[in-house]
Amino acid sequence: MPRVTTAVARNRRKKKIFKAAKGYFGGRKNLYRVAKDAVEKGWEHAYRDRKKKKRNFRRLWITRINAAARQHDLSYSRFMDGLKKAGVEIDRKALADLAVRSPEAFASLADRAKAGLGLN
Repeated sequence: MPRVTTAVARNRRKKKIFKAAKGYFGGRKNLYRVAKDAVEKGWEHAYRDRKKKKRNFRRLWITRINAAARQHDLSYSRFMDGLKKAGVEIDRKALADLAVRSPEAFASLADRAKAGLGLN
């Protein structure tokens, strides 16, 4: 039975880990076992945070919409309910963008929301 070495495969594996660990501090970049642990932990965080990013942006948009709605004497939930009742279908990303970049357009939407709630 011929002797089998894993040299080529092992070197490729290690090279991949060290390349991913580039820029890490201390042994995390040049000791294989430590670098492997650090890289795998980094990959775990990256996977988790790709999902978390979507939640974080939605929270940011809601915060911005709430702040802008309160300037027009509406809470976030009353504003969104008013828009729904007025038949305005616009997503939170666009609403937040309007609140920041175009306050006058947001004001007209706030008036529509108030009309939808029957406050005008």
